[in-house]
Amino acid sequence: MIALAGSFKYLSSYTSVSSHVNGRELPIYSVETDEKKVALTFDAAWGNEDTQQILDILAKHDVKVTFFMTGGWVEKYPEDVKAILAAGHDLGNHSEHHKNMSQLSEEEKTNEIMEVHNRVKALTGVEMNLFRPPYGDYDNAVVLNAEKNGYYPIQWNVDSLDWKDYGVDSILKTVLEHKDLGNGSIILCHNGAKYTAQALDALITGLEEKGYELVPVSQLIYKKDYHMDVTGRQIAD
Repeated sequence: MIALAGSFKYLSSYTSVSSHVNGRELPIYSVETDEKKVALTFDAAWGNEDTQQILDILAKHDVKVTFFMTGGWVEKYPEDVKAILAAGHDLGNHSEHHKNMSQLSEEEKTNEIMEVHNRVKALTGVEMNLFRPPYGDYDNAVVLNAEKNGYYPIQWNVDSLDWKDYGVDSILKTVLEHKDLGNGSIILCHNGAKYTAQALDALITGLEEKGYELVPVSQLIYKKDYHMDVTGRQIAD
Protein backbone atom coordinates (compact mmCIF):
# COMPACT_ATOMS: atom_id res chain seq x y z
CA MET A 1 0.00 0.00 0.00
CA ILE A 2 1.31 3.44 -0.89
CA ALA A 3 1.78 5.66 2.16
CA LEU A 4 2.13 9.42 2.19
CA ALA A 5 4.58 11.50 4.14
CA GLY A 6 4.14 15.19 3.46
CA SER A 7 4.24 15.67 -0.29
CA PHE A 8 6.33 12.56 -0.92
CA LYS A 9 4.91 9.19 -1.80
CA TYR A 10 7.16 6.44 -0.45
CA LEU A 11 7.04 3.19 -2.37
CA SER A 12 9.78 1.49 -0.36
CA SER A 13 12.64 2.40 1.93
CA TYR A 14 14.80 2.91 -1.16
CA THR A 15 12.60 4.86 -3.58
CA SER A 16 10.49 7.96 -3.28
CA VAL A 17 8.56 10.05 -5.76
CA SER A 18 7.27 13.59 -5.51
CA SER A 19 4.39 15.43 -7.15
CA HIS A 20 5.22 18.59 -5.16
CA VAL A 21 6.29 21.69 -7.14
CA ASN A 22 6.38 25.20 -5.68
CA GLY A 23 3.66 24.48 -3.14
CA ARG A 24 1.43 22.62 -5.60
CA GLU A 25 0.73 18.94 -6.07
CA LEU A 26 0.70 18.14 -9.78
CA PRO A 27 -0.66 15.23 -11.80
CA ILE A 28 1.41 13.88 -14.70
CA TYR A 29 0.85 15.92 -17.86
CA SER A 30 3.75 14.46 -19.87
CA VAL A 31 6.99 12.55 -19.41
CA GLU A 32 10.59 13.63 -19.99
CA THR A 33 12.14 10.97 -22.23
CA ASP A 34 14.67 10.67 -25.04
CA GLU A 35 12.51 8.00 -26.65
CA LYS A 36 10.02 9.06 -29.32
CA LYS A 37 7.01 7.70 -27.46
CA VAL A 38 3.57 9.21 -26.85
CA ALA A 39 0.46 7.89 -25.11
CA LEU A 40 -2.97 8.07 -26.70
CA THR A 41 -5.81 8.13 -24.16
CA PHE A 42 -9.59 7.91 -24.38
CA ASP A 43 -12.00 9.14 -21.71
CA ALA A 44 -15.10 6.92 -21.57
CA ALA A 45 -17.92 8.54 -19.64
CA TRP A 46 -20.99 8.50 -21.88
CA GLY A 47 -21.75 6.57 -25.07
CA ASN A 48 -19.99 3.57 -26.56
CA GLU A 49 -21.29 3.57 -30.13
CA ASP A 50 -17.76 3.82 -31.51
CA THR A 51 -15.87 1.71 -28.99
CA GLN A 52 -15.64 -1.40 -31.16
CA GLN A 53 -14.62 0.64 -34.21
CA ILE A 54 -11.88 2.30 -32.12
CA LEU A 55 -10.68 -1.09 -30.89
CA ASP A 56 -10.64 -2.44 -34.46
CA ILE A 57 -8.54 0.48 -35.71
CA LEU A 58 -6.13 0.16 -32.79
CA ALA A 59 -5.80 -3.56 -33.51
CA LYS A 60 -5.15 -2.86 -37.19
CA HIS A 61 -2.19 -0.66 -36.21
CA ASP A 62 -1.15 -2.94 -33.32
CA VAL A 63 -1.34 0.09 -30.99
CA LYS A 64 -2.13 -0.06 -27.28
CA VAL A 65 -3.75 2.89 -25.49
CA THR A 66 -5.37 3.81 -22.17
CA PHE A 67 -9.12 4.09 -21.53
CA PHE A 68 -10.18 6.16 -18.51
CA MET A 69 -13.65 4.93 -17.54
CA THR A 70 -16.34 6.18 -15.17
CA GLY A 71 -18.22 3.81 -12.92
CA GLY A 72 -21.42 4.47 -14.80
CA TRP A 73 -19.77 3.55 -18.10
CA VAL A 74 -18.31 0.38 -16.61
CA GLU A 75 -21.69 -0.59 -15.18
CA LYS A 76 -23.49 0.07 -18.46
CA TYR A 77 -20.95 -1.51 -20.81
CA PRO A 78 -19.20 -4.35 -18.94
CA GLU A 79 -18.54 -6.34 -22.11
CA ASP A 80 -16.72 -3.36 -23.63
CA VAL A 81 -14.55 -3.11 -20.53
CA LYS A 82 -13.64 -6.77 -20.94
CA ALA A 83 -12.97 -6.24 -24.66
CA ILE A 84 -10.66 -3.31 -23.94
CA LEU A 85 -8.70 -5.40 -21.47
CA ALA A 86 -8.62 -8.46 -23.74
CA ALA A 87 -7.13 -6.29 -26.51
CA GLY A 88 -4.24 -5.35 -24.22
CA HIS A 89 -5.16 -1.78 -23.39
CA ASP A 90 -4.84 -0.01 -20.03
CA LEU A 91 -7.93 0.26 -17.85
CA GLY A 92 -7.90 3.67 -16.15
CA ASN A 93 -10.10 5.26 -13.49
CA HIS A 94 -12.17 8.34 -14.40
CA SER A 95 -14.19 8.42 -11.13
CA GLU A 96 -17.55 6.89 -10.29
CA HIS A 97 -19.88 9.78 -11.13
CA HIS A 98 -17.76 12.28 -13.16
CA LYS A 99 -17.96 15.06 -10.59
CA ASN A 100 -15.60 17.98 -9.98
CA MET A 101 -13.26 16.27 -7.54
CA SER A 102 -11.95 19.51 -6.01
CA GLN A 103 -15.44 20.30 -4.69
CA LEU A 104 -15.79 17.03 -2.77
CA SER A 105 -14.90 16.11 0.79
CA GLU A 106 -11.97 13.78 1.43
CA GLU A 107 -14.35 10.89 2.01
CA GLU A 108 -16.27 11.66 -1.17
CA LYS A 109 -13.04 11.84 -3.17
CA THR A 110 -12.05 8.40 -1.95
CA ASN A 111 -15.49 7.02 -2.74
CA GLU A 112 -15.37 8.44 -6.28
CA ILE A 113 -12.08 6.65 -6.92
CA MET A 114 -12.62 3.42 -5.05
CA GLU A 115 -16.19 2.65 -6.15
CA VAL A 116 -15.16 2.32 -9.79
CA HIS A 117 -11.89 0.71 -8.73
CA ASN A 118 -13.76 -2.06 -6.94
CA ARG A 119 -16.29 -2.36 -9.75
CA VAL A 120 -13.55 -2.94 -12.33
CA LYS A 121 -11.67 -5.31 -10.01
CA ALA A 122 -14.82 -7.41 -9.52
CA LEU A 123 -15.46 -7.46 -13.28
CA THR A 124 -11.93 -8.08 -14.55
CA GLY A 125 -9.62 -8.78 -11.62
CA VAL A 126 -7.57 -5.70 -12.54
CA GLU A 127 -6.33 -3.35 -9.81
CA MET A 128 -6.32 -0.02 -11.66
CA ASN A 129 -3.66 2.55 -10.73
CA LEU A 130 -4.10 5.37 -13.27
CA PHE A 131 -6.59 8.12 -12.38
CA ARG A 132 -7.77 11.03 -14.54
CA PRO A 133 -9.90 13.60 -12.69
CA PRO A 134 -13.13 14.50 -14.54
CA TYR A 135 -12.94 17.81 -16.43
CA GLY A 136 -9.21 17.90 -15.64
CA ASP A 137 -10.29 19.44 -12.33
CA TYR A 138 -7.90 19.01 -9.42
CA ASP A 139 -6.22 20.73 -6.51
CA ASN A 140 -3.58 19.59 -4.03
CA ALA A 141 -6.11 17.52 -2.09
CA VAL A 142 -7.29 15.66 -5.21
CA VAL A 143 -3.74 14.69 -6.21
CA LEU A 144 -2.82 13.59 -2.70
CA ASN A 145 -6.06 11.64 -2.29
CA ALA A 146 -5.48 9.77 -5.54
CA GLU A 147 -1.94 8.92 -4.48
CA LYS A 148 -3.14 7.82 -1.04
CA ASN A 149 -5.49 5.39 -2.78
CA GLY A 150 -2.68 3.89 -4.84
CA TYR A 151 -3.09 5.92 -8.02
CA TYR A 152 -0.91 7.94 -10.36
CA PRO A 153 -2.95 11.07 -11.30
CA ILE A 154 -2.82 11.57 -15.08
CA GLN A 155 -3.64 14.69 -17.11
CA TRP A 156 -2.55 15.45 -20.69
CA ASN A 157 -0.45 18.02 -22.55
CA VAL A 158 -2.10 17.60 -25.96
CA ASP A 159 -5.90 17.99 -26.16
CA SER A 160 -7.44 16.79 -29.42
CA LEU A 161 -10.53 18.95 -28.71
CA ASP A 162 -12.51 16.11 -30.30
CA TRP A 163 -15.38 16.81 -27.89
CA LYS A 164 -16.03 20.11 -29.71
CA ASP A 165 -17.18 18.15 -32.79
CA TYR A 166 -15.31 20.35 -35.26
CA GLY A 167 -14.64 17.44 -37.60
CA VAL A 168 -11.94 14.96 -38.58
CA ASP A 169 -9.54 17.51 -40.08
CA SER A 170 -9.73 19.63 -36.94
CA ILE A 171 -8.75 16.69 -34.73
CA LEU A 172 -5.80 15.82 -36.96
CA LYS A 173 -4.56 19.38 -37.21
CA THR A 174 -5.02 20.05 -33.50
CA VAL A 175 -2.97 17.02 -32.45
CA LEU A 176 -0.38 16.69 -35.20
CA GLU A 177 0.46 20.43 -35.26
CA HIS A 178 0.16 20.97 -31.50
CA LYS A 179 2.95 23.11 -30.08
CA ASP A 180 3.43 20.74 -27.14
CA LEU A 181 3.45 17.47 -29.10
CA GLY A 182 6.76 15.77 -28.45
CA ASN A 183 8.50 12.88 -26.74
CA GLY A 184 6.47 11.80 -23.72
CA SER A 185 3.25 13.57 -24.67
CA ILE A 186 -0.08 12.34 -23.32
CA ILE A 187 -2.88 12.93 -25.82
CA LEU A 188 -6.52 13.36 -24.77
CA CYS A 189 -9.37 11.91 -26.85
CA HIS A 190 -12.88 10.67 -26.03
CA ASN A 191 -14.42 7.41 -27.17
CA GLY A 192 -17.86 9.01 -27.44
CA ALA A 193 -16.98 12.15 -29.45
CA LYS A 194 -18.63 12.47 -32.86
CA TYR A 195 -15.59 12.35 -35.16
CA THR A 196 -12.92 10.60 -33.09
CA ALA A 197 -13.34 7.12 -34.54
CA GLN A 198 -13.34 8.57 -38.07
CA ALA A 199 -10.12 10.46 -37.37
CA LEU A 200 -8.29 7.70 -35.52
CA ASP A 201 -6.76 5.82 -38.43
CA ALA A 202 -5.20 8.97 -39.91
CA LEU A 203 -4.22 10.22 -36.45
CA ILE A 204 -2.24 7.07 -35.67
CA THR A 205 -0.64 7.15 -39.12
CA GLY A 206 0.25 10.82 -38.72
CA LEU A 207 1.89 10.26 -35.34
CA GLU A 208 3.83 7.27 -36.65
CA GLU A 209 4.97 9.27 -39.69
CA LYS A 210 6.42 11.78 -37.24
CA GLY A 211 8.41 8.92 -35.77
CA TYR A 212 6.40 8.34 -32.61
CA GLU A 213 5.68 4.98 -31.07
CA LEU A 214 2.28 4.89 -29.38
CA VAL A 215 2.26 3.22 -25.98
CA PRO A 216 -0.25 3.05 -23.09
CA VAL A 217 0.24 5.43 -20.19
CA SER A 218 1.38 2.55 -17.97
CA GLN A 219 4.38 2.05 -20.26
CA LEU A 220 5.16 5.77 -20.61
CA ILE A 221 5.27 7.06 -17.04
CA TYR A 222 7.93 6.46 -14.42
CA LYS A 223 6.63 4.43 -11.49
CA LYS A 224 9.39 5.40 -9.04
CA ASP A 225 12.38 7.72 -8.58
CA TYR A 226 10.96 10.80 -10.26
CA HIS A 227 9.99 14.41 -9.65
CA MET A 228 7.88 16.93 -11.55
CA ASP A 229 8.59 20.29 -13.16
CA VAL A 230 6.19 23.25 -13.08
CA THR A 231 4.39 22.08 -16.24
CA GLY A 232 3.57 18.70 -14.74
CA ARG A 233 6.28 16.98 -16.76
CA GLN A 234 7.53 13.83 -15.05
CA ILE A 235 11.33 13.68 -14.83
CA ALA A 236 13.38 10.68 -13.78
CA ASP A 237 15.75 11.20 -10.84
